[in-house]
Amino acid sequence: MALNADLDTLDAKIDQFLQLCLRLKSENKELRLQLASAQNELKRLGDKVDGAKTRLEALLHQIPE
Repeated sequence: MALNADLDTLDAKIDQFLQLCLRLKSENKELRLQLASAQNELKRLGDKVDGAKTRLEALLHQIPE
């Protein structure tokens, strides 16, 4: 009977481990999506700053000395 109890315990631990793996896989997928979104936003904001810098430099060249 002790062997059956040990196997039941092992089975339960394996099930917990598999559930944890599935949860972590899901979290990793979500984090990858969030990272990609943040990287896209960073690029968009960088492009916006570059555009503003270009316009500001053009305005500065129009100012008479």
